[in-house]
Amino acid sequence: MSILAEVNTIDTTISTESTEPQAINETTIISEIKTTFTSEEIQKLLPHRYPFLLVDKIIDYVPGKKAVGVKNVTINEHHFQGHFPGRPLMPGVLIVEAMAQVGGIVLTQMSPVEGGLFVFAGIDKVRFRRQVVPGDQLVMTVELLWVKQRRFGKMQGRAEVNGQLACEGELMFSLVN
Repeated sequence: MSILAEVNTIDTTISTESTEPQAINETTIISEIKTTFTSEEIQKLLPHRYPFLLVDKIIDYVPGKKAVGVKNVTINEHHFQGHFPGRPLMPGVLIVEAMAQVGGIVLTQMSPVEGGLFVFAGIDKVRFRRQVVPGDQLVMTVELLWVKQRRFGKMQGRAEVNGQLACEGELMFSLVN
């Protein structure tokens, strides 16, 4: 996708204003792989929008391998009005969706399919270990297990709050046009 391509370019400009000796071949090569994404950059990669965009930022990204994302859970979110009045709990299905969106960052950077959309193809071995409540910061690590034909993928997701496991499971994806 465009964000990764723009960041991973090589700068071969030469400064002519410097009085210091130039490096070999008079070029400076800078190559940087983007390892974090802001909310605005995430919105360029994922089709989700409010109230269903569930990733606030990516704090670690390893191309083709994994991403670590953060979701700040606040009482202002619409689902807390009914889940549950007087005892707000983040629905488990939204925790899984948040992990899938972090995984989507890895997949969208790998596949240059224009107009394609990665969707759930299956969910296995998902377990909830801790409640997630307003005020929590959900840290989700999603690692790519395999990809077939650049159309199907499986990832291992893990969501934690304050270092305590909240949810884990395997997420399968399929590319639809």
